[in-house]
Amino acid sequence: MKKIHIILIWILVFPICLQPQSAKPATIVQIDMDAVVHPVSADYVRSGITHAKEIGARAVILRINTPGGLLESMREMVGAILDSEVPVITWVGPNGSRAASAGFFVLLAGDVAAMAPGTNTGAAHPVSGSGGKIEDVMEKKVVSDISAYIRSYVSKRGRNAAMAELGVVESRSFTAQEAVDQKLIDGLANDVPDLIRKYNGQQIRRFNGSTVALDFDGASIETYSMSARQSLLSHALDPNLALILGMIGLLGLYFEMTHPGMILPGVAGAICLILSLFAFNLLPVNWAGAALILLAIVLFVLEATITSHGILGLGGIISMIAGASMLVEGPIPELRIHTATTIAVTLPLAAIMIFLLRLAIASRRMKTITGEEGMIGEIGFAKSDVHSAGKVFVHGESWNASSAEPIAAGSPVRVLRVQGLKVEVEEQKRGI
Repeated sequence: MKKIHIILIWILVFPICLQPQSAKPATIVQIDMDAVVHPVSADYVRSGITHAKEIGARAVILRINTPGGLLESMREMVGAILDSEVPVITWVGPNGSRAASAGFFVLLAGDVAAMAPGTNTGAAHPVSGSGGKIEDVMEKKVVSDISAYIRSYVSKRGRNAAMAELGVVESRSFTAQEAVDQKLIDGLANDVPDLIRKYNGQQIRRFNGSTVALDFDGASIETYSMSARQSLLSHALDPNLALILGMIGLLGLYFEMTHPGMILPGVAGAICLILSLFAFNLLPVNWAGAALILLAIVLFVLEATITSHGILGLGGIISMIAGASMLVEGPIPELRIHTATTIAVTLPLAAIMIFLLRLAIASRRMKTITGEEGMIGEIGFAKSDVHSAGKVFVHGESWNASSAEPIAAGSPVRVLRVQGLKVEVEEQKRGI
């Protein structure tokens, strides 16, 4: 009987086992790079490519719209694209977008590179923090290095390495059509659906030498978004915001130290200061600028303690503006602190710091007017002869008193110190 049961089970189960397993839904991962090229955006692109591999995506579409950014972060992005096990299609879009400077390198790294009409790319010559070209020997070294870098993978992709090099050496820019004509990119696409339609079924040669056919039939698009952490840190890497956060942090901590127990200014100030330090740790900081900002803070403190008729305060304002202007040596305007931001932060900061410092100093110098210490220096008169003992009337009250020198009854007296319920006094000379 058992054998019959087993046979029946096999008859029912075996045909099910022979049925083909349902395939995973075809997916294309879209990564939207709308930020400056910096460590956080590089981490976002790298994690997006890793996610595409983990879910078995058919391809990655890296949509680019960037003014450029930092060299090392660009190298991280390019490395992630070249090493990707999933084909990566780089596309500059939508219309009006650009892949300038570092974005030029990222665009040309894709297995397929395309642009939307009305977009541009190029202008990849290295620049200094002030926005000008790097000079002399250093320029030659940097240009030679990144020219060799772009040739190393553009030529292997079968694109025009000589023209790509001109985008670096001569800072040449290209419209979408010019990039196609010069064989820098593979074609034009109006939008993502157009891009998928044009390259579906196309044979491409991967960077490792293998050949694959792009299969997008029935594929859905999954947009890979920045995590909350990446989004927060990406905004914090704006040098203008980082400067504002840093100054708010310093003021918050100072307010907490001068008014202990308020808690909120200290907590908020610490958070702002940590975010600011995180940003400046990843940005190309000029330490001369940081030194000028510290000098400005010292000058503000001195202005509050020394009568300089505003000279120290003015020097602090000048030092703060100069230091903030040169604090971040970004290669593009988006990675530099704007003059308007510098002035808008410096003037209120100077006024608030000097005002708070003067209040704190004045409160410490102010004589205590309550308790026993409030009695010191008060003037009264002797109700009886005072020497080793006696009575005085001070501050509307009668006190036991003593004095180093005899004091006659009715003489004016001044309190020197308070010892419990007894005061030590001296005779207040008339006319003083």
